[in-house]
Amino acid sequence: MAEARIIVVDDEAGIREMLAEYLSGHGFVVRAADGAAHCRRLLAEEAADLVVLDINMPGEDGLSLARWLRGEAAFSSIGIVMLTAESDVVDRVVGLEVGADDYVTKPFDLRELRARIRTVLRRVQPVAAAQAAEKPAAADNGEDVVRFGQRLLNLGSRKLYDGAGGEIPLTAMEFDLLQAFARHPDRVLSRDQLLDLAHHGQWEPFDRSIDIRVARLRRKIEADPSHPAVLKTVHGAGYLFDSQGGR
Repeated sequence: MAEARIIVVDDEAGIREMLAEYLSGHGFVVRAADGAAHCRRLLAEEAADLVVLDINMPGEDGLSLARWLRGEAAFSSIGIVMLTAESDVVDRVVGLEVGADDYVTKPFDLRELRARIRTVLRRVQPVAAAQAAEKPAAADNGEDVVRFGQRLLNLGSRKLYDGAGGEIPLTAMEFDLLQAFARHPDRVLSRDQLLDLAHHGQWEPFDRSIDIRVARLRRKIEADPSHPAVLKTVHGAGYLFDSQGGR
């Protein structure tokens, strides 16, 4: 993790310089971009493991850039930590919906940001390693593969496949959440349990984060996300992975 490559994207030069100096001093390889276009140029030159991304920037904002990153196969596993204003709950909701792994509110403590970066990197780096190894498509050949309706989750390669063997991109946190369901099938899990199981004890103060990620997963798994048969809501209790649903 000491050699993790990070791009800091912020239109404020003072914040870019502060973060680049601080993170570089803690063992990260840091580049800085003053906006979305600059970030794309840096990624074209060399890949990155994680992007620290300010939401509110002139021109193309951070949400648009995050959406682009998640839509590009080459960057689908990159970690995204967003910087948001303390009062902008809507930005946090939309940020998680477009696939951000975590967020930190301004003004932020540098030590907290570094801790959150390391937590996200622990999730995204195994995904990048599996992709680099070019493991074969999932096959229903043992306990390393779990069926979610018509989808197959390969726990070893951390990849999700459709019925034809095509890969469905997952963020690191989406995989962690699916893995938590896979290990507790046909059992109601509360939001607090899912936060603990999927985030390894890294609690989030934003209590809608699980709901938003379950909604994203339903769009990737369910035949009809508005009427889920695989990841079911148990009102007043939490969520349940129906191991026979959607087949």
